[in-house]
Amino acid sequence: MDLTNRKLNFAMDRFSGIYLWVGFIVVFGIWSPHIFLTMSTVHLLASTQAVAGIIGIAVLIPMVSGQFDLSVGANANLTGLVAVVLQARHGWSLAETLVFCLAIGLFVGLVNGVIVVRFKVNSFIATLGMGSILSAFSVIVTNGEDPPIVNSTAWTNMTQYSVFGFSVIIYIMLVFALVAWWVLQHTPAGRRMQATGGNAEAARLSGIRVNRISWASLTASGGIAGAGGILYTSLTGPSLTFGSTLLLPAFAAVFLGSTQLLPGRFNVWGMLLAIFVLATGVEGLQLVSGVQWISEMFNGVALIIAVAMAASRTGRTPHRTRRAKPAPEGSERPSETQATGSSSAQPQLTGSTASGS
Repeated sequence: MDLTNRKLNFAMDRFSGIYLWVGFIVVFGIWSPHIFLTMSTVHLLASTQAVAGIIGIAVLIPMVSGQFDLSVGANANLTGLVAVVLQARHGWSLAETLVFCLAIGLFVGLVNGVIVVRFKVNSFIATLGMGSILSAFSVIVTNGEDPPIVNSTAWTNMTQYSVFGFSVIIYIMLVFALVAWWVLQHTPAGRRMQATGGNAEAARLSGIRVNRISWASLTASGGIAGAGGILYTSLTGPSLTFGSTLLLPAFAAVFLGSTQLLPGRFNVWGMLLAIFVLATGVEGLQLVSGVQWISEMFNGVALIIAVAMAASRTGRTPHRTRRAKPAPEGSERPSETQATGSSSAQPQLTGSTASGS
């Protein structure tokens, strides 16, 4: 009987997102085949969601370490606008602009790390405040006016150049994903991040410098978000408020992705799967209904459901996290290998500040 149940389960605990994606394609393909089942829809989804995938990676990395970064949207918005203004109004070259704007993103992440680690401010509050500050700087940079258009072939080709029929931005996203996956799954740094996110106190007792891990993850998040903002403005053109439209889908995808492929763990491929599942659902509903508010409602509902699913997976509530009991005096401290092996990066639903040296 148990074997029969396993056969009938079809690995729903890991691949339900794939089944849902196929379901969306079948339903909307039957409903509106001449609009939905076209290569233009495929190219549109692939290119527009590539930047969302990069922002999703920026959200995922600190969450693996047990931290939130709510400033990624505003960070992306600011770096994208600065890139446009520097080229259109001040005549900077593309290379100079890229270096400077990436430095801005990294600096924002570095400051987030200082606030969270040194001043012990909860990462949820710290990055939420930082997002508001960056939004103000976006208005200052553009003087509250519509940002200018960059007339540069190199600027547009950076994301829109076609390779094998798809925009190059898709391959850039895959490079980001492969690097993030390799670091998180196949390096000591990634295992330390997972141990810190799974149980910061146990990681600290095993000798892992959890503060350094948290700081580094927030800095990396800032740099990746900055890169995402630059790529977004190159792909679609500048906007004063595009950052806010990237934040909610990214968090929804990260939480939903933690229930896919590697259930109970924040993972890169599960997040990307969730990005395209949600985007397919939104695109299909917009095509068949013609209304524009579907995206906000769909992503909001998806975020609530994803967090609920992640909480049920781990047996946690959003207001509780498990903490290891300190080892008795004179007892042997667990090794780093034991900590990383036993503390996988379970979805943390609170932006706890890591403690320790």
